[in-house]
Amino acid sequence: MTLTVEDRLAIADLVNRHGHLTDAGDLDAYRELFTKDVVYDVSDLGYGALHGLETVIRTGRALGDANPLAHHVTNVVVTEHADGARALSKGLSIATSGAVGSVTYDDVVVRTDEGWRISRRTVTARREPLKA
Repeated sequence: MTLTVEDRLAIADLVNRHGHLTDAGDLDAYRELFTKDVVYDVSDLGYGALHGLETVIRTGRALGDANPLAHHVTNVVVTEHADGARALSKGLSIATSGAVGSVTYDDVVVRTDEGWRISRRTVTARREPLKA
């Protein structure tokens, strides 16, 4: 599949909206971001792989005050993928304590009847600086 400029913009917007919706507590709007059968793999953060959109929403709500204060998504790179597209991005989170964390989001994005949706997200924490 060849991605158009419009596809790339729509996918980048999709990835960027995640932080806004999460920080607003609008987890129900995740239905506009993820497929119903999404696999949201946060194993690297100690939560395992979450299977299904409702599980992702329920888990986000259950975290309550343990959720970061703010999510920032940046450096979105969209490439063609066998299933549609791949979006690789960086995420920064800020905790209420002021601690800052960095992750990489590796997303598989598919075109659905409702538009582009993330069907698989793998979150990997960045814990060590570059060692050249």
